[in-house]
Amino acid sequence: MKVTTRAWKRPGALIAGTAAGLVGMGLFATPAAAHTPVWTVTCSEVTVDLKAYEDSVTNTVTVTVDGKDLLPAKEFGSSFHETLKLPDHKAEVQVRLVVKAGDGERFSHDETKTAPVCESGTPEPSDTPEPSDTPEPSDTPESSGTPTGEPPSSAAPVPTPSETTPGGLAETGGSSATPVIAGAAALAVLAGGGILVVTRKRRAGARD
Repeated sequence: MKVTTRAWKRPGALIAGTAAGLVGMGLFATPAAAHTPVWTVTCSEVTVDLKAYEDSVTNTVTVTVDGKDLLPAKEFGSSFHETLKLPDHKAEVQVRLVVKAGDGERFSHDETKTAPVCESGTPEPSDTPEPSDTPEPSDTPESSGTPTGEPPSSAAPVPTPSETTPGGLAETGGSSATPVIAGAAALAVLAGGGILVVTRKRRAGARD
């Protein structure tokens, strides 16, 4: 009877030990499977999503772009989620994620990804100058109001001397010397008449 009891105790002890070992392995394996570092990189942003980390310890996450901090070391608990905008870049840049788990170095994560260049929707400026809205001046002179081939109109007519004298009297055709001539003629007539009277008086006296 004692032999039978011992025979049963040995297999039971082996089973119990095996079960304890499996449970222990499961306890240690569960955290490793639960830590989930997920992150994506596009041309303009970085999205970090960390889940199922140990909340009772201190965990840190850091994001750098070409060696420069985009997200300085930041502590988090059981999870972390954040979207970071990348700086403008004309060439590909290297984005690095470093997660340090407080419950063991084996649960930490260090990975680098490449961020491409965003395609611009606007075309690059060309060296050819754009045409201006102002028309270029023409070498052909603009036509004037006078038709081609016809002589230009004569100059403005030169005003003729006024037909009236400064005194407002109309000219009669005579010159300004007419009054003088008329006066001289009158004197001549008077002189002739005087001479004739004297001559007659002398003749009358001679007869007496």
